[in-house]
Amino acid sequence: MFIKYILFIFLLSIQLFSSSSLNGVYYVDTKDVNLSYILPTVKKDIKLFTISPTKHSKKLKAKELISILNKNGFTKFTSKHSYIKFIQKSPIDTSQIKYEIKNYYEEHYPNIEILSLHVEPRSYIKSIPKRYTIKIKKNSFLQKNGVISIKNKKNKKIFLNYTIEAAITVFISRIKIKKGTELSIINIKRKRIILDKFRAVPYQNIEAGMYQAKHHIMDNKIITLRDITELSLVKRKTDVSITMDRDNMDISFSAKALQNGKLNDIIRVQKSNGKILKVTVTGRNTAEIK
Repeated sequence: MFIKYILFIFLLSIQLFSSSSLNGVYYVDTKDVNLSYILPTVKKDIKLFTISPTKHSKKLKAKELISILNKNGFTKFTSKHSYIKFIQKSPIDTSQIKYEIKNYYEEHYPNIEILSLHVEPRSYIKSIPKRYTIKIKKNSFLQKNGVISIKNKKNKKIFLNYTIEAAITVFISRIKIKKGTELSIINIKRKRIILDKFRAVPYQNIEAGMYQAKHHIMDNKIITLRDITELSLVKRKTDVSITMDRDNMDISFSAKALQNGKLNDIIRVQKSNGKILKVTVTGRNTAEIK
């Protein structure tokens, strides 16, 4: 509970810090659009404008909305969007859709802690089919905002937007890591972060002796599947201890590796007399002839 409380405070602080920046879309409960939809922490709420009785949404130029806010004494709002859209919430049950989205994210992030999940259709609708199939776009789990579609028996689709607020555990580089370097507690660390947007799948289960850097990794960078590969247990030009079983006798000798090798890789080694053999990697600087 304490960890969850800390995460909630952290998430809330982010939201408050960014509250002066307008979102592109706001969902409202009524046709009256109040300041509290934009600034939930406001102590004294006021009505900004009203959505037309014949419509369920209203789109304003960002400059126009900022002007309305300025006239009401709120002068620090800015926008990255040209237009701001306010959509009246649809009176539909999205519990099953939320359940599917929740399961989808939990499948990809075993250690995820979902703090909130908001789902709304792209436009106002009064109902959804009693029976439908759900489709989530590929790799939607890489970001907190996504689109989901539901389809009825007649193949009619309804699109819904969702936003998930969640915390996950990732690995971050402590220092700059060179290509081929083993990943360990010396150069990486676990960190709990709020899910936002990833360029690739973040790796969540890195143990010592498992992986190495596929390329140079800058410091303070989230480690993803693109950044790592299985650890080479045998390095080229290093001495390898070779074992072989002949007539129930264990024979061992040393040879020099002619190439890198991961667990169960077949690599070439060279004995001291110059003879080249093929061996199977069994561990760190160990191999066997089968």
